[in-house]
Amino acid sequence: MSLSSTAPGPFRVGVDAGGTFTDICAIDATTGQLYTHKVSSTPADPSSAVVQGVAELLTTLAGTEWAKQVEFFAHGSTVATNALLEKKGAKTALITTAGFRDLLEIARQRRPSLYDLTARKPETLVKRRHRFEVDERLDYNGNTLRELDEAEVRSVVEHLAEQDLDAVAICFLYSYVDPKNEQFVADILAEIAPHLFVSTSHEVIPEFREYERMSTTVLNSYVGPVVSKYLENLRSKVQDLGIDTDVHITQSNGGIISLETAKSQPARMMLSGPSTGLVAATHIGSLIGEPNMITFDMGGTSTDAALIHDGTLDLAQDSEVDGYPLRTPMLDITTVGAGGGSIAWIDSGGALKVGPQSAGADPGPACYGRQDEHASVTDANVVLQTQNPTHLLGGRLPIDAEASRTAVGRLASTLGLDVEYVADGIIRIVTANMAKAIRVISVQRGHDPRDYVLTAFGGAGPLHAARLARELSIPKIIVPPAPGVMCAYGLMVTDLRTDLSLTKIVDLHSSRRGEIEAAVDYLTTEATRWFEREDIAVQDRQLSVTADMRYAGQNYEISVEMDTDTIDDTMINAILAKFEAAHQALYGYTVPDAVVQAVTFRSAATGKVVQAATRPAETLDVDASGGVVGSRPVYFGADEGRVDTPIYDRAALVAGQRITGPAVIEQMDSTTVVLPGQHAHIDAYANIVIEENK
Repeated sequence: MSLSSTAPGPFRVGVDAGGTFTDICAIDATTGQLYTHKVSSTPADPSSAVVQGVAELLTTLAGTEWAKQVEFFAHGSTVATNALLEKKGAKTALITTAGFRDLLEIARQRRPSLYDLTARKPETLVKRRHRFEVDERLDYNGNTLRELDEAEVRSVVEHLAEQDLDAVAICFLYSYVDPKNEQFVADILAEIAPHLFVSTSHEVIPEFREYERMSTTVLNSYVGPVVSKYLENLRSKVQDLGIDTDVHITQSNGGIISLETAKSQPARMMLSGPSTGLVAATHIGSLIGEPNMITFDMGGTSTDAALIHDGTLDLAQDSEVDGYPLRTPMLDITTVGAGGGSIAWIDSGGALKVGPQSAGADPGPACYGRQDEHASVTDANVVLQTQNPTHLLGGRLPIDAEASRTAVGRLASTLGLDVEYVADGIIRIVTANMAKAIRVISVQRGHDPRDYVLTAFGGAGPLHAARLARELSIPKIIVPPAPGVMCAYGLMVTDLRTDLSLTKIVDLHSSRRGEIEAAVDYLTTEATRWFEREDIAVQDRQLSVTADMRYAGQNYEISVEMDTDTIDDTMINAILAKFEAAHQALYGYTVPDAVVQAVTFRSAATGKVVQAATRPAETLDVDASGGVVGSRPVYFGADEGRVDTPIYDRAALVAGQRITGPAVIEQMDSTTVVLPGQHAHIDAYANIVIEENK
């Protein structure tokens, strides 16, 4: 799990660039040995940390010729997300159907917060003066009502080309039925203004509901130039290292795509970073026979939670990022502003609060030595000594424990409380915030957390998992072998994937079978084209098709899997039965004899990638005391106070060993805490398994 000089390669490499650290994983494709590394992120140019970390790790492993041994390179990035959150995207224009110029502001006429009179809608990403209309109109069947006027289009494009703009989004009312008008405008833009980044809604999201489609297309253009510049810079730096394999980019749906596809469809990267952590958790669950998991990914600035049921990851088709609707397939992840860098503060009523503000990577928590004003969650852990009070990252990051104590002490002085008590309070508050996020994806959706395993990863996840599991009465915790670089690890076990969709509203009965066949044929053809563009071998191709279904008149759909081998009455009856069962489970009722419609057909095209072998280790009956590297007094709350706690080196632990809490298990990329009243063991796949004493 640590740096070594004996690994022969070839290597599969995954890199996840987070807000605080950039994580690097390398797997020896021959032996399955996993190696990890972390470096501080470089917010001004995230690619600098990427190439630095990869070079440091692989030079140590394989010497000066390491670059020639890289056979696979994948990268997850928050560049698209940060461009939106920080409002540093491109200057964008919009061309739309006459009468729909203000749709971005009208939206769905819903207030962000129903009872908050001060709540404000997010800033519109396209200024009104940069929104242009053209007089075109199709009806819902694609019939032409008003012809597109080429002279008008050229006039609009010529005027637009004279503006100080970087990107254009094109979204016509019924382009999902027939994209000819959007494509015509895109062609003229390519002729007159080839320097502009152009997104068309029929390529980004060929679905109905014009507001969500327009918002997604605008987002794609808004982040497009930023992402394209970053990816080109990354490709250049990777090539300069001597790596000649293609760079793959992770998507929000948990799959990876080529760099070229990512440049044209950057909206797919909005949750690029955390998605592969879920893929890695699912992979680990399949190895150890745990198909039901709640994932808990706590990093430097936020915590991501998701639910895996029966080994399946749920996709959300409708999401919001910073208040902007985004209709691209995303893994169903709930995020809260609770991370290691989250800042503790006192509100006007004198109550202690934590987050969502974060110290980030620079200046970072007070213990990093770059600021001494704000106390973070990391500083609270340093005061409690659940986290190493002298160093992190295997000694590469020195920790100033006195700075943490001073920062937390300021809060304690204001509150009139002991420093340890306030530090423990910070941890209890952040635990409550994270428990709330997990209840959203479990209890509120009919799942009992006690029926699931808590899989903890991220740099800070294992540090807080034991408290969180107790809060939610979750009986078992899994801490993977490399929790701090889990998303980077997931990049190496995920598959190439694209999601396609087509809106076609069809009443589901045998007389409409031809329309269903036509929709499935379209998706199959588009998937085949994608397989060929990505050079995926026939034997590695997989395709699944679903239909978003509803009762006629409803405004929300339920996704139902389709068996498309033979589209006949038997198949139609089968999906009708699936829909009614799902509707009963979700809403508690069905409507007999009501008309059921398929609204949007979707396909997931997957290209299987070759993965390094993962082999279980022999389980030994060996005492774990050989893994103890010291002890320190750890504060476990007002009841226990400070308890002299053994510190274990995770690299020295082997399968079969058992540990009785309290204990702290340290490794380069994370720290795991076992509370008093808990015990842990190491399983055959090097996971730490924590359970309550019975």
